[in-house]
Amino acid sequence: MQIDKQQSNHPTDPRPGLQPSNVLSSSLQTRHLTMMSIAGVIGAALFVGSGRIIAEAGPAAILAYLAGGALVVFIMRMLGEMAATSPDTGSFSTYADRAIGRWAGFTIGWLYWWFWVLLMAWEAYIAGLILNEWFPLISVNMFTLIMTLLLISINFMRVSKYGEVEFWFALIKVVAIVVFIVLGVLALVQLWPVAQVNGFSNLTAHGGFMPNGIGPVIIALLGVMFSFLGAEIVTIAASESKNPVEQTRRAIKSVVWRICLFYIGSIFLIACIVPWNDPLLSQTGYGAYRRTFEILGIPGTKWIMNFVVLTSVSSCFISGHYTASRMLYSLSRRGDAPKIFQSTRASGTPIFAVIASCVIALMIAFMNFFDAIKPREILDILMNTTGMIAMLVYLVIAVSQVRLRRKMEREGQDIKLKMWLFPGLSYVVIAFISLSLIAMAFLEEYRTLVLSTGGATLLVILAGLIVQHKARKKNQVLQKLQRSYL
Repeated sequence: MQIDKQQSNHPTDPRPGLQPSNVLSSSLQTRHLTMMSIAGVIGAALFVGSGRIIAEAGPAAILAYLAGGALVVFIMRMLGEMAATSPDTGSFSTYADRAIGRWAGFTIGWLYWWFWVLLMAWEAYIAGLILNEWFPLISVNMFTLIMTLLLISINFMRVSKYGEVEFWFALIKVVAIVVFIVLGVLALVQLWPVAQVNGFSNLTAHGGFMPNGIGPVIIALLGVMFSFLGAEIVTIAASESKNPVEQTRRAIKSVVWRICLFYIGSIFLIACIVPWNDPLLSQTGYGAYRRTFEILGIPGTKWIMNFVVLTSVSSCFISGHYTASRMLYSLSRRGDAPKIFQSTRASGTPIFAVIASCVIALMIAFMNFFDAIKPREILDILMNTTGMIAMLVYLVIAVSQVRLRRKMEREGQDIKLKMWLFPGLSYVVIAFISLSLIAMAFLEEYRTLVLSTGGATLLVILAGLIVQHKARKKNQVLQKLQRSYL
């Protein structure tokens, strides 16, 4: 797990014969890393999607977000333990390769790349819908294409410039959330002049804290766990900083509590201020934030939230593009993707990995203009194949942490950021994720996602096993040749 001091800013691979070349930049700062992780996690799922969850589970949706938040805290701590010891742009994919087997790193790396490249297309479409609402004379399709081209261009900049753009994009939604939390707290303590808000009464009124029983809360929990995918971006981006070990430790500690505060704090305030049975809470395109601001009497709420969501999905788009390109770069360096994807510019940008990671978003954007093709339906089908990827990523991180921690302890390595209550808590996390995956297979709401993602995963695992088998054969031949010369 230890890496060479001279190469500590850049990902390396333990396999013999791979020389350190085509290295990435090292110009990202802590504030960039923190905002990139926040950008990847906080998007339309919080601003819009949370309303539906509260409407279905009632105020008890808070429990679902608390449980989801606890899970992401544990997962990030486990990931941080590995990343602080050996920073790598492949992050959990690289650790899975070392801990479980090459097929595991191959599988989770490609699935993760697939998730982000599809999400880019979806975020561009949402951006197009919002802009079309502002300027109806220009079609959604045209706006989707314009936003796709504009946002893609950002990742062709120097990494430091990209970091600045993402920082300011993410800052807009962070400011919006902070303002929301401040106004919500003022309303709860009766310091905001709005008569409709009566303290914490909405938590138990209208049928009680859990009006629809425990079932919707469990279903909500399964949905909430997907919302937090993106926090792990910090461990991918940290390898492009000057001191990746220290930057990883600092960024993980700050990102976890901020994300939990933003998510759990926001949901708690919404449940207190907006009755869970408010018909507008779950209305398509309306959103929990917008409804809360309306109740608080904020003028121009619709346009304010449209602007926040627009910047949010744009931020998620460029964050997803960055993440996908770096994962593809890492796969290439490990021999699990074509060598061309590890080629970088003088500035350190993996140019071909960046190009390859935006092709699907561009294809979907151009397909919108052909009446015979229904790209939205195609994208919906493709997005089903990513339905369980968040859970698979969490499971891989947990299993890898247990195995690598055992190895580090045997070798007497210095563990810079330890997982709490090891190994007990690590096994609890693994059991919880495994049970959640099993439960999803029996719930109608998730059955399509389970089948689609499960089928895609099996195909990628098969490809990974083939790659691993060929690599073993090649190594055996090389070893025989070496012995023959001795």
